[in-house]
Amino acid sequence: MYGHDLAGLRQRFRVFRDNTASAAPVGLFYYGHYHTVVVAPATSNTVAKCIGGISDTLVSNIFAQAGKCRVPSIVFACDTAPQMQTEAPRDWVMVYPRPIDLENTQRLKAFPLVSVVESLDALRAALTARLAEIGATPSKEAVR
Repeated sequence: MYGHDLAGLRQRFRVFRDNTASAAPVGLFYYGHYHTVVVAPATSNTVAKCIGGISDTLVSNIFAQAGKCRVPSIVFACDTAPQMQTEAPRDWVMVYPRPIDLENTQRLKAFPLVSVVESLDALRAALTARLAEIGATPSKEAVR
């Protein structure tokens, strides 16, 4: 929808398509395959599911399992201000998150082992900090 080349992403990152009812990628949490979960972007719907404990999509299920397995998460929340400009598939538009969306983002910030970021720069900084915390050296491509 946004014109990102999926094949190009797969060359640099692990990409999962939810065609296994989340079982394959989620089960790997129990074997220590992941050190960090990144949810980016996290829509208001995803944030609401995460704070409500609903795990009925690949993203919300992975977030839930990360919490249960004490794997830190970084969440790039979409709805963080009463009004904001955001990228739509064709151009930039103004959106006005509802009070419940803003409240849910604030509630997510209180979750243990969850860092909520509100910009791409903050996401890059959180990724760099997390990689340093685990002793990994980020490549320029990893946090680009």
